[in-house]
Amino acid sequence: MSKFIVKALKPRNPLVAACHQRQAGAHRRPRAGVRQMAERALQGELRALHRERHSP
Repeated sequence: MSKFIVKALKPRNPLVAACHQRQAGAHRRPRAGVRQMAERALQGELRALHRERHSP
């Protein structure tokens, strides 16, 4: 039984191999999302204060 030796193909772009080996981690939230969450939290606090102040 003879073994076949297959020569590895050269990638078209040598940087692609390195790129495929890397794995990305989690990214930070976009600033717009953080700002919107802060705005919602502020509005919720203001509504709670308003209800507390105007409840009998």
